[in-house]
Amino acid sequence: MSPEPLYLTVDCSTTASKAVVFDQRGSVVAAASRPLTLLQPRPGWIEQDAREWWTATRSAIHDAVAGVDDAGRIRSLCLTHQRESFVCLDPDGQPLRPAILWADGRAGAQIAALGNERVHQLSGKPPDVTPALYKLAWLREHEPAVLAGADRVVDVHAYLAWKLTGRFVSSYPSADTLGLLDLRHLSWAPELLALAGLKARQLPELVAAGARIGRLRPSTAIALGLPAQTPLLAGIGDGQAAGIGADVTGPGAAYLNLGTSMVLGVQTSDYQCDPAFRTLAGAVPGTYTLETILNSAAYLADWFRGQFGDPALAGAPDPGLEAAAAQLPPGSDGLLTLPYWNAAQTPYWDAAARGATIGWHGAHTRAHMYRSILEGVGFELRLHLDGLEAATGQRIETLRAMGGGSRSRLWTQIVADISQRSVEIGAAGEVSALGAAVIARAQEVDPGPADTGRPGETTGFADRLAVAAAAMAGPRRTVLPRVLVAPDYDRLFAVYRQLYPALGPVFGSLAGAVVIKPVP
Repeated sequence: MSPEPLYLTVDCSTTASKAVVFDQRGSVVAAASRPLTLLQPRPGWIEQDAREWWTATRSAIHDAVAGVDDAGRIRSLCLTHQRESFVCLDPDGQPLRPAILWADGRAGAQIAALGNERVHQLSGKPPDVTPALYKLAWLREHEPAVLAGADRVVDVHAYLAWKLTGRFVSSYPSADTLGLLDLRHLSWAPELLALAGLKARQLPELVAAGARIGRLRPSTAIALGLPAQTPLLAGIGDGQAAGIGADVTGPGAAYLNLGTSMVLGVQTSDYQCDPAFRTLAGAVPGTYTLETILNSAAYLADWFRGQFGDPALAGAPDPGLEAAAAQLPPGSDGLLTLPYWNAAQTPYWDAAARGATIGWHGAHTRAHMYRSILEGVGFELRLHLDGLEAATGQRIETLRAMGGGSRSRLWTQIVADISQRSVEIGAAGEVSALGAAVIARAQEVDPGPADTGRPGETTGFADRLAVAAAAMAGPRRTVLPRVLVAPDYDRLFAVYRQLYPALGPVFGSLAGAVVIKPVP
């Protein structure tokens, strides 16, 4: 019998690059991780040295492969990565400036000037801080020499593909998040490129997820400890990959990432645009992922523990704080939190929005505030669910959760209670990497030639993807909603829905009144 195949994946996320080797059942055989440094040169700016994407990835792959008994069992390498982030490169592939990340908030003026319904319909993206389009427009205005002198402007996928194979190649669902794709036709949109100040020749080649980009450079394969014939498969952005890894490939279920951000996503075969979600290219050409997003979820819980929790824990999970918050009633004794610490995304798309907590009285404690934050994210999720279901006409019965927040029994129970949906939590810790492994396993059956543009159209890729996802997702723990607390949360949610409409004008005024420089 031939040895069981293994699948090597890389998840180059915002804070670390992780290499994970999976078997056919979705079990982790070996793994390694290297941190990535975030740079914040000014308030609201979030950057990275793109060269770290490669050095961290290279080191993580080397160590993960070293943990495999026989590297010859590794069939392929597939990528997943942080979305919307990009870097400008000179003709030698060297960064002209630090990469600008998805969470960077510098382009508020460009969003206001360029964001409109036409851009939304073409790209599938409501005007927001995350798409690269507006940050590229910022570069055109503030650093024109960088954009004009860029031989290439690439996402994380294309940068790593070049380092691994010598080709600047990205997949439709990876590059799409830059906000420059005509999403219906899966091609760079000249109208959007003009807004960004780019030429199509500066951007990577595009292929479908699962397409074989090519073999690794011989010297690179040797340095990584991989067989010389190892192919690189086109991957997918980490959000869509997480959905695949959670076995969300059809109707009725949604993936819920309670990570730094909160992302809720469903799959569809119809192209739809609505402020209730952002539309992304799906893993299979002709399919789409509809996502809602809140840019402060686990980030907000971490922030609270870091600023107001036990200093000895340095922001890490605090069992004592969780236990105290769990003893409080729904609604935290009248404390409601609007969790817009990093602006409002779905459904308001307001870059000026900020966090707010109302209802304070003298009996409130740190535990009340902490629970209120967890509930605020839960209320926001319900707002997103209601909007998504109303726009699509499709009921979501089950939430498949992942991310750091899903490890909190208190938080997942709050989410189940507020949404009145069952929450399923998988055992896989690296669910985005697992999603890339699912793509690799599905494509292995009928790999086709290199550069396959649309594998799903002729090879049954969609069916194989669903089968592989179900086989590799693994067992789940289910959190059921408690019917008895549903009326309490219904009343509180009715109040929560009033917060942003009432405070929206105040946020705009506050943004214009903020003092940037200290008084001498």
